[in-house]
Amino acid sequence: MAAELNSLLKATSRSFYLTLRVLPAAIRPQMGLAYLLARTSDTIADTEIVPLDQRLAALQMLRERVLAQSTAPLNFGDLARRQGSPAESTLLEKAETTIAELEKLSAADAKLVRDALTIIMGGQELDLRRFAGASATKTVALETAAELDDYTYRVAGCVGEFWTKMCRAHLFPRERLDEKQFLADGVRFGKGLQLVNILRDLPSDLRNGRCYLPTEKLDAAKLLPATMLSPANEARFLPLFREYLDKAESHLAAGWNYTNTLPFGQFRVRLACVWPIMIGVRTLEKLRAANVIELQQRVKVSREETRAIMRRSILACPFRKVWLNLLPPIGKAVASGGKLA
Repeated sequence: MAAELNSLLKATSRSFYLTLRVLPAAIRPQMGLAYLLARTSDTIADTEIVPLDQRLAALQMLRERVLAQSTAPLNFGDLARRQGSPAESTLLEKAETTIAELEKLSAADAKLVRDALTIIMGGQELDLRRFAGASATKTVALETAAELDDYTYRVAGCVGEFWTKMCRAHLFPRERLDEKQFLADGVRFGKGLQLVNILRDLPSDLRNGRCYLPTEKLDAAKLLPATMLSPANEARFLPLFREYLDKAESHLAAGWNYTNTLPFGQFRVRLACVWPIMIGVRTLEKLRAANVIELQQRVKVSREETRAIMRRSILACPFRKVWLNLLPPIGKAVASGGKLA
């Protein structure tokens, strides 16, 4: 990958950049490039100061270039000027450079990247349309558990799928594995990470009029999206919230199973997988201990805790028994994923 894009990766995602650095060189460029393209589309989608139709048009232009359906130059200069982050502004300005890197990949690798980005961008567009009328004074919620499950697949579960196929192709193509279960666990791994993000960001999303907890579940608990985090509703809200924490933990347990299905010699990939799992588990612990007032402050794992997680896992990585005890037993219904979506 071009040096300028590597610098851009570092600037746009400190946490993922650490994961990327530990990955084997055989898959690092493909993973980094897929992230940059997904982050480019996400930045377009999140530029709320720009009208919805313009963002959708920009996403369509990017999609056509990603899929090699068009050669029209990408000019996101206007969008770039609307960014609060210099790194995201540069990301949009460098869209042509990123696309050029995609065109250098082998046909097989390019197909995997394009397949994943097609799903991710479809999810971003669906999200934009779904919440088109949302605002601080008008809350829009997903309607069903199936919609939430579909969303978590589109924006993150498909990443687990992509990650699995890329690793399989380049790192251990001949390893005998239960392919179906391995892929399913990879998808659930991605869904779990996204569900953790949704639960952590619930208060800020609600302030922007977005509710990812479906109305069918809220109705059953006699809750409304706009007032669910009121202290007066805590007794009804927390049991439902904790059910979703259980669901996220169950997905992360599938991710842990996925990590331990990897050939033990794949030290780098195991570390790249275990870091987000351990951070996710710690985030869930903090969310589980919080009341509705504490949830209003963004719950997150500190940098010190993250560094401690990395140190522990690196030291444990060469020793099977120590490694398998990195995490306590987590998640229920790992195989089935439970009934709550």
